[in-house]
Amino acid sequence: MKRQTSCYPVQVILRGKIKAFAAVALLLGVAPAACHKEEQAVEGVALTAVSAERKAQADAQNAAAERDRQRTALAAIPLPTKSLYVDVHEPGLWANPFLSVDADTLNLRITMADANPSPIGQGTMLRPAGARRQEVELHPGDLAEALIALPAGAWHYGRVIAVAESPVASKKDRPKVRRNVEAALKQLSDLGVVVEEWPAR
Repeated sequence: MKRQTSCYPVQVILRGKIKAFAAVALLLGVAPAACHKEEQAVEGVALTAVSAERKAQADAQNAAAERDRQRTALAAIPLPTKSLYVDVHEPGLWANPFLSVDADTLNLRITMADANPSPIGQGTMLRPAGARRQEVELHPGDLAEALIALPAGAWHYGRVIAVAESPVASKKDRPKVRRNVEAALKQLSDLGVVVEEWPAR
């Protein structure tokens, strides 16, 4: 049998084989490096997820601690006496904090206690109740701290607040206003404040 010979010089053949070996070696070297990078990426994602979970748990604990602090502060106000306000049907006659909810803000109306204990002239032009009334516009997130800051004299009926949709809100804003009312009701309930929800007038 005849031995087949190549028409290429030995050096060319060797050079081609060396290149092939180098390519295979390069592939074998790149594959583990690629796998290592992929493992590092997976580890990074896992660490990020664990870190996010820990942060969420810490945030939840902080929020719960803050809510407990706010509840404790508001617990100093006595529970409401319903007989004091059961017959009050007009917003202007409501003596406790009154919350009017709008699309983006809350309007908190309070009536301060009369500094003069004498009944003489009470409610007349000399001592009008309206002069003791104040209104504050709030961001929804500031509601709890605003209630805590109120003096005890602003809670004439005890720890109860009237809540109503803003009568000046536009028709297109009504769904958003309603969602804000629901959020305020939940927040007040979490704070241990009794709510009297009033229809929009």
